[in-house]
Amino acid sequence: MAGNPRNGRPYRRLCAAVRALGDPCWICGHDIDRTLDPRDPWSWTLDHAEPISRGGSLLDPANARSAHRRCNSARGNRTTGATLDRRSRRW
Repeated sequence: MAGNPRNGRPYRRLCAAVRALGDPCWICGHDIDRTLDPRDPWSWTLDHAEPISRGGSLLDPANARSAHRRCNSARGNRTTGATLDRRSRRW
């Protein structure tokens, strides 16, 4: 049985390389505080432009982006950016 590929050395290297770039969140465009606890909603996380569940590559550097944990979670597996401002109707 294979283990979780996100625990492997290639994935950790990809995370370290993307994090070292210091890019802002690709979804909301704001800077990411890389000193925050990893469980904080505004901490850094690796996001995949083409979601893994839709055929994106886990280890492809061209598919990897910096994102806030909150933005990444709100986007889910959509290929477009998430809107964190959810209104009940269009005004």
